[in-house]
Formats: sequence, C-alpha cells, structure tokens
Amino acid sequence: MDKDTICLSSLKGKLTLCVVLAALVISALAIPFFTYADVTHQPLIPVSVSQYFSSGGQSKIAVIYVEGQMASDKSSDSSGSVYSSDIVKYLRKATDDSSIKAIVLRVNSPGGTPVAAEEIISQIHKTRAVKPIIVSMGDMAASAAYYISSQANLIVADPDTFTGSIGVIWTFENKTRQYNDSGVSYYVAKSGAFKDMGSDKRGLTDNEKAYIQSIINESYERFVDNVAIGRNMSVDQVKAIADGRVYTGTTAKELGLVDDLGGLYDAISIAQNMTHIKGKPVIVYMNEPSAATSK
Repeated sequence: MDKDTICLSSLKGKLTLCVVLAALVISALAIPFFTYADVTHQPLIPVSVSQYFSSGGQSKIAVIYVEGQMASDKSSDSSGSVYSSDIVKYLRKATDDSSIKAIVLRVNSPGGTPVAAEEIISQIHKTRAVKPIIVSMGDMAASAAYYISSQANLIVADPDTFTGSIGVIWTFENKTRQYNDSGVSYYVAKSGAFKDMGSDKRGLTDNEKAYIQSIINESYERFVDNVAIGRNMSVDQVKAIADGRVYTGTTAKELGLVDDLGGLYDAISIAQNMTHIKGKPVIVYMNEPSAATSK
C-alpha cells in the first residue's frame, strides 16, 4: 500500500469518526429538547414559522363574521346571537398570527348589549396597534354594531346597508291592568326602593324614571364620544346625527359615518392595498356566518 492510499484511508476514518461524534451530540441535545416539548406541549417549530411555510410563504388576510344580535356570552335565551367572547377570541388569534397582515370584520348585525360592544371594542383597539382592521358592512350594522365598526381603521358599506342608529334604548313593561283583570295580585318584600325597579308588576315611579334616564344618558355619551374619536369627528357633529335613526350606506358615507361603498371583497382589496401585500393574498375565514342570519 503506497503512502497516498494510507493518507486517504486515514482521512476517511477521521471523517467517519467526526460524523459519528456529531450524530451522538445531536442525539444527546435532541432528547431533552423533544422531552421538554412533549411535557410543556410547545410546538417544535415556532407557530409563526410553521404558519408561514404552510401557506406557501404568502401573506394572509383574516375575515371574521360578526352576524346576529350581539351578546357577551352564550345563554339559554341567546340562540342566533353572536358572542363577544367568540369575536374577541378570533381577533386575538388573528392578531397573534404574524402571517396575517390585516383583518376584515364582516358585520351584519342589528346591534346588541353595551357590554358585548365594549368587549369587542377593547380588543379592536389592541389589535389595531399591531395590524389594521377594515369593516365590511352587510345588510345591517346598526346601533352597537355601528359602535364597534366605528373603531376600525376603515369602513366599507353597501349603498343599501342600514347603519347608524346611534343611541341607547331600554324598554319596560307595565302589566298591572292585565294582572288586575285576571285577578292576580302581588306582595313584594324588598330591601330598597329601587330593588324591584322594572318589574312588570307595577309602573315606574318618577324617581325611577329619572334614574333610568341617567343610565341611558351615560351610555349614550360614551357611545357618542367613542364614535367621534373613531371617525375623527367632533362630538357635536356626531350628536347632530345620533338621534337613533338608521341611514343607508350612501347617506352614511355623505355624513362621514363610513368611508367607502362596496362589498366584502372590496374591503379585502382595500386591506391588501393598505398593507402593501404583493400578489394574491390567502383569505383565512376565522369563523362562519351564524345559521340565524345565513338562511
């Protein structure tokens, strides 16, 4: 065996030894890594990285449907409603996904409770600090549904969308005559004068009417103030058109309540332009329209 053959054989042996040692080191490091991932339920590849490659590296636009009467949480008498707890969950998920560059809220709702609206608005403000939100209005986006829409970066409505209805309402029933006619009477034991306020067993006192109106006024002022901030209008400008009436999308645009006229995919196109997405974005539907409003 000549000298060159001996040197080549020695080199191959060293390379083989290096490969074996490297494999042993990688295995030693991988075992605790995989064990940690299994115990803590953490993904081996960061979510943002895996999401990026699973979508072929394309940027995404999320669509979240807000359809039906808005309520804060599910209850036995809220069938067909949309729940702020769900909408907040979808917004948070889209916010945390770095491959999603913008969010389109498809709003088709007559309104809902102030609490539901406030919960959604709180998350809208947090999400807007990270990525833009564009609202696409369907048949209706009135009252509390307009309230949440006013906090987005931009609003797109159909020319015949019913929107606006800026205001607060609280309805009470007085069935005393009906109870009297049927021979039903009640005795109410209560700890305070206002404890049975709103019961249909009697009418409201003047003090109760004044107190209820103060609550309505407080909610109304908060509604108007937030619309003014969201739409870059003065409080006086908002109050001039905030008498509870609904407006068509065309009129709402003239009044400054919406920005553009169009449909869902017009809003998606605006979101794409706003975020300078090149090429065709991936549209991710975070939820589906509720059965109550999609019939």
